[in-house]
Amino acid sequence: MALPSSFAGVTVHAKANIYFDGRVVSHTVLLPDGAKKTLGLIYPGSYHFGTGAPERMEIVAGSCHVTLDGQTGLKNYAEGTAFDVPGKSGFTIEVKTGICEYICSFL
Repeated sequence: MALPSSFAGVTVHAKANIYFDGRVVSHTVLLPDGAKKTLGLIYPGSYHFGTGAPERMEIVAGSCHVTLDGQTGLKNYAEGTAFDVPGKSGFTIEVKTGICEYICSFL
C-alpha cells in the first residue's frame, strides 16, 4: 500500500489535538474536497479511542498493536499498513517502542 508522503492545497489547524497527557498528538488537515484527516504521533503506551464516524488508520512509520472493540484478537500493523474502525465503535492501540506515526481518515 502506497501511503501519501504529502498533501497539497490543504488547510492545517495549528492547534494540536492532545490526548493522554501528550502521549498521542495530532493535527487536523482539511483537504480541498472537504475531507478531514488527522496526522499524528503515538508514543509508547496503550490507549483506547472511541469513534463517531468510521475511520481508516494508516501507519506511516513505526508499528502498533490494535484490538478493535468487540474483538479479542490483537493485530500488528507496521509502516505501510492500515486498518479500518467502524463508526460508533472504538479500538485500543498499543505502541511498544519508538513512535508510531499515522494518518487517520474519516470515512
